[in-house]
Amino acid sequence: MRSLRAAWLDAWPDCWLGRLSFNAIAAAAALVIALLVPSASRAVEAINVHTDTQAIDLTDAVDFQHTDGDRIQVSTAPGADGIIRRIEVRARAGGNNWAVFALANNGDEQIDRLVVAAHYRMVGSGMLWPDLGLSRIVYITPSSGDPPERQDNGGADVFRITLDPGTVITFVAELRTDNLLAQLYLWEPDAYKDKLNSLTLYQGIVIGIAGLLALFLTILFVVKGSVMFPAAAALGWAVLIYIGIDFGFWPKVFDLSSGAERIWRASGEAILAATLLVFLFAYLNLNRWHVRYAHITVGWLAFLGALVAVALFAPAVASGIARISLFLVAVLGFGLVIYLATHNFDRAVMLIPTWLLLVIWVIGAALTVLGLVTNDIVGPALLGGLVLIVMLIGFTVMQHAFAGGGVASGIVSDIERRALALTGAGDMIWDWDVSSDKVFTSPETEAALGLKHGALDGPAAKWLDVLHQGDRDRFRATLDSVLEQRRGRVVQDFRMRTADGHYLWFALRARPVVGSDGEVVRLVGTITDVTEFKTAEERLLHDAVHDNLTGLPNRELFLDRLKAVLGLAKSDPALRPTVLVIDIDRFKQVNDSVGMAVGDSILLTLARRLGRLFKPQDTLARLAGDQFGMILLSERDSARITAFAETIRKTLRAPITFRDREIFLTASIGLALGGGEPNQAEDLLKDAELAMYHAKRTGGDRIDVFKEAMRARKSDRLSVESDLRRALERDEIMILYQPIVRLEDRAVAGFEALARWNHPKLGRLSPAEFINIAEETGLIVELGLLVLDRAARQLSTWQRTLRHREPLFASVNVSSRQLLRHDLIQDLRTVLGRAPLARGSLKLELTESAVMENPEHAAQMLHRIRELGAGLALDDFGTGYSSLAYLQRFPFDTIKIDQSFVRMSAKGTRPVILRSMIALAHDLGMDVVAEGAETDSDAVELFQLGCEYAQGFVFGEPMSAERARGLLEPESAGIRDQQSGIKAKVF
Repeated sequence: MRSLRAAWLDAWPDCWLGRLSFNAIAAAAALVIALLVPSASRAVEAINVHTDTQAIDLTDAVDFQHTDGDRIQVSTAPGADGIIRRIEVRARAGGNNWAVFALANNGDEQIDRLVVAAHYRMVGSGMLWPDLGLSRIVYITPSSGDPPERQDNGGADVFRITLDPGTVITFVAELRTDNLLAQLYLWEPDAYKDKLNSLTLYQGIVIGIAGLLALFLTILFVVKGSVMFPAAAALGWAVLIYIGIDFGFWPKVFDLSSGAERIWRASGEAILAATLLVFLFAYLNLNRWHVRYAHITVGWLAFLGALVAVALFAPAVASGIARISLFLVAVLGFGLVIYLATHNFDRAVMLIPTWLLLVIWVIGAALTVLGLVTNDIVGPALLGGLVLIVMLIGFTVMQHAFAGGGVASGIVSDIERRALALTGAGDMIWDWDVSSDKVFTSPETEAALGLKHGALDGPAAKWLDVLHQGDRDRFRATLDSVLEQRRGRVVQDFRMRTADGHYLWFALRARPVVGSDGEVVRLVGTITDVTEFKTAEERLLHDAVHDNLTGLPNRELFLDRLKAVLGLAKSDPALRPTVLVIDIDRFKQVNDSVGMAVGDSILLTLARRLGRLFKPQDTLARLAGDQFGMILLSERDSARITAFAETIRKTLRAPITFRDREIFLTASIGLALGGGEPNQAEDLLKDAELAMYHAKRTGGDRIDVFKEAMRARKSDRLSVESDLRRALERDEIMILYQPIVRLEDRAVAGFEALARWNHPKLGRLSPAEFINIAEETGLIVELGLLVLDRAARQLSTWQRTLRHREPLFASVNVSSRQLLRHDLIQDLRTVLGRAPLARGSLKLELTESAVMENPEHAAQMLHRIRELGAGLALDDFGTGYSSLAYLQRFPFDTIKIDQSFVRMSAKGTRPVILRSMIALAHDLGMDVVAEGAETDSDAVELFQLGCEYAQGFVFGEPMSAERARGLLEPESAGIRDQQSGIKAKVF
């Protein structure tokens, strides 16, 4: 086709159309060629070059083409004769990317020009996958004339071309890569030389300023010890490295190749972003208290450090990420500076102008690399602006370096430090240099803690590691407050951990020292060991002698006063103390009816009534939940004592108004008269309690006087209570384990742990014989904690030694009294700390009635329990009176259906509501455990109804922990792993 087309063009003048003018023939030929030749071969339009033109931007006039092979055929621009010719060019480097352009000299003089293609140009280089620079042109082939001469230039591909007068030359440039030319310029040689000289002078000035600035910040770092100075110095050196690469300074010094220059440019951008982040973190001193900021910064720096390694293999990827990171550091950092400035942080206020300029700079840089700003001088101008911003940062840092004198700078002698410490009071010095974040304390402090010398010297955050966990937030908040307010005194007691793990109490008394810039630069004072004082104070608090509800003496103080009275009675025979024990009848039912809060109010009302009956020499105490004790000294005659007790009984019978109704209460009163023989306080109190229990057993609302015959009853409440107290100390409570199976595969899924009391005289007692007494006397708290701890320890042992598909879970019954105590959270945290368990494997089990006594408080407690990592189970579901709306608010994960809904009726059918209860539990996202499965048919039917777990005598009776382990070991070593659970409950 090409040969035919060429022959046709050569024969054209001799044909019958030869009579036409030559210009018409040329125009027709050009039209035919344009229609027949593919688009890749279209002629380019020539750019006319004038002798007085110094520079021409050829970028938009270049035709970029791609070929499949290493050859290209192009049509030249029409010459002076109007003829379009065809030329073929072969690649020298085997490339297949080309750039075609044409130049015309319509003048009478020969023109010499330089074709310049820059290796790297910031303008339009890109953000995500930037063009980091590379040699662009392999060779330029002209359609006529001498080939262009390559000029020696490290930052661009420069070719010298000559245009003869009246010529039109088409140039075919072989490109090294498929990237388009960043820019292609035609320069007059002298003008290009002047431009290079001017740019070199500007670059030299900028690099010189950057070098001096980096050196100055380094010297400042050597003189001053604060962490902000090395951070500022590092930023100065990073900027110097970056602009040196961009200006082509380092490639000339170290003779870097174009590929190595790309790696250095990407690494420089990553280092610039990293040092800017380090400076922001160090200057704002975020590591002092804000641990989360430290974690974010360390993670970000590690990521930027990894970019340097990525730059070795993929410079464009590393550079794109570094540019985005630099933008985020500037923008997010400005937001952080504004936030801290609004909280009166002086450093942040001083940094606002400089950081605002940095934000403007990064926005301008982003517009430049995205090609939205295309001026040729914008690149060098941005780098010069970056140096000026670092200079402003240096000035900001210098204000802190030379403000405040010796005290502010941290250079003080030991005598001066001791003089400052004398403003406080104590034995040991405590000095915090805020500007450098260094704490100094006397060696005596470390010696008292058994630590090495200098162990407590360093950042203030280091002290948080040795402070007790409960004191850290308070210590941190106190120091933060002083720094923010710039005034006040630090007066605080806290605990510090010794080398062997126990804690000592210290009292810190310090005051702030404000520098010339108005910012707190030091906190100086004394720290004193107050362990002995605190130990005594804690002992008094632990042995609290008054009831926290009524303010009355508690049982311990009551017995102490009774002992003192009995001691006086030995020397004064006329002194005959009488002990009265008053127990409110059926008060538990009142609590269940109106709730614990109202019940407490009723107890407080009763205490006030009783208090009005006694004289100063008498003692009124609250012995237990609804039980009061009295030491009566104002009455000595038996008849008057009995009359006084009757007055008490009638006083308590008076109705108590609650909302729109009245509550009537009665009391059982027991009296024990102090005789002439020596009596023990505990024995006298027991005698009064025996009399009270006798009155309660005979119907209540009466008064009984102790008689010797009452001691013969071994099963009375007093004996059980006293023995129960000793049982907790003597480890007489044992736990038996009843299997719980997974109905899907009949595998043992866990156990229900049942508490039993091995009484030394009465034998093994069932829960029904001691649980009620434990609840009424308050021993349920200790008993519940004992069962919780033992269940957790056993569960931890099984989880650690037996391998199962899912971790074992433990369910411990919690009474309403325990749930309403805030100490339950601390008790649970202690148990979980002693026994490592899988999260959610230790479940606390509560009844509906316990939760509904105070649903708002219960919801808060249950959510806090879940946050600690414990699970929650709802026991005896269906037997209470809970609201479904409330149940949806409680974070239970398991429901236990009471056996009354599981067992068959006399007609051989199960309650219809059982299916609905299981469906409801599943709708709430909870597992279901059915109690009372006694036959295999029960298990089959429960599984068909969708129940996951069941327990009952058909699967095994309660057994010891050793026998329970025997059931688990074959499954652990055998066919399948199982989820196992322990359900520990007091009854």
